[in-house]
Amino acid sequence: MSIDQPTQTEIEAAVYRKLVAHLQNRTDVQNIDLMNLANFCRNCLSKWYVSEAEQRGQSIDYETARELVYGMPYSEWKQKYQLEATAEQLAQFNERKQ
Repeated sequence: MSIDQPTQTEIEAAVYRKLVAHLQNRTDVQNIDLMNLANFCRNCLSKWYVSEAEQRGQSIDYETARELVYGMPYSEWKQKYQLEATAEQLAQFNERKQ
C-alpha cells in the first residue's frame, strides 16, 4: 500500500467518524450485543478516546468522550435506548468473560 501517512490518518479518522455515526443511528443495537459479538462497545470507544487523547497530552474526561461517541449525554442515551439485558445476553457475556 502506498498511501502517505497524513492521507492514511485522514482516512482512518473518516472511518472512525462513520463508525460513530453508524452506532449513533443504530440505537437498536445494545452495548451488550456489541460486547458479545465484537468484544467492544460504545463505552470501549469512549475509553479508547480518553486514552489516546492522554497519550497526546490532551485532557478529556470519560463522560465527555462518551457524549462524543453516543451523540448525547450517556444518561440521556441510556434513558431513551438502553434495554434490560436478557438472560441469554447476560449468559453469553459472562461465558465470554471466563
